[in-house]
Amino acid sequence: MWSEAPGLLSERAPYTAFVDRPKLQAPARVLVWIIVNVEHWSMVRAMPRTVLSPPMGAPLQPDLPNWAWHEYGMRVGFWRLHQALSARGLDVTLALNAVVCDSYPRVAQAALESSWEFMGHGWVQGPMHKLDNQAEAIEMAMQKIAAFTGARPRGWESPGLTETEVTLDLLSAAGVQYVADWVLDDLPTWLDAKPRPVLSIPYSVELNDIPVHALALHTSEELLARGRAQLDRLWQEGASQPRVMALSVHPYITGVPHRIAAFERLLDYIMAKPDIQVMKAGAIADWYSAQVPSP
Repeated sequence: MWSEAPGLLSERAPYTAFVDRPKLQAPARVLVWIIVNVEHWSMVRAMPRTVLSPPMGAPLQPDLPNWAWHEYGMRVGFWRLHQALSARGLDVTLALNAVVCDSYPRVAQAALESSWEFMGHGWVQGPMHKLDNQAEAIEMAMQKIAAFTGARPRGWESPGLTETEVTLDLLSAAGVQYVADWVLDDLPTWLDAKPRPVLSIPYSVELNDIPVHALALHTSEELLARGRAQLDRLWQEGASQPRVMALSVHPYITGVPHRIAAFERLLDYIMAKPDIQVMKAGAIADWYSAQVPSP
């Protein structure tokens, strides 16, 4: 019988059919969590993502136009997102490169004052595969966020959702309780890790402004249309089993003038839907863990 080689990431999450899950009790049909991703892009490195191809097709460094594209989000776009979310009194989870606490302290402070939940997102923006010492980078990020907020973050979203075969164990050893890297379910899932299991909270690459706008180049209305359709279907299915829906945005993409209004309309649609609850990631983790304890 065909099988994958031992040690692959897929072994962390044994398959379970959704229809075989135990019935869960929840405060609403759909639990929505909103993720704002704030990152540090270093001018001396290749940019994590580009909007403008280099002249003559030759990559250049420093890459001023693409660095500035992201920088606009931290200077201007973040504040549009912050205003939209704060004006509506919504619970928010902030995924941040830990160095943002030093490089953009005004952004981190605004999130802290708004009681957003801080979730680790690496030290600087770059894949976990490229780190010389993942354990050291994880611990640096955890300590920096703890020094800024007063508590080590409970959750983690790897830059680009990247993990190697050892990342989950290193996160577990660092005290991470939940991760957002595993985009494989509509309910939380326990992942095998040492020294203790880690909970996967449903994340999204479909309701994420990077694939929608930066990669697929859809219009500003696409995230709104997808968000409505996603919520409507999950709400319908939530009558028999609750669902979790993630909405992930970035200041340099959704925080621009031509997209922010569509995002605000999506927030209003979510808030107007009956039997919906917007929650922080940690609250979703607590809700699920209380009914389905770790193995």
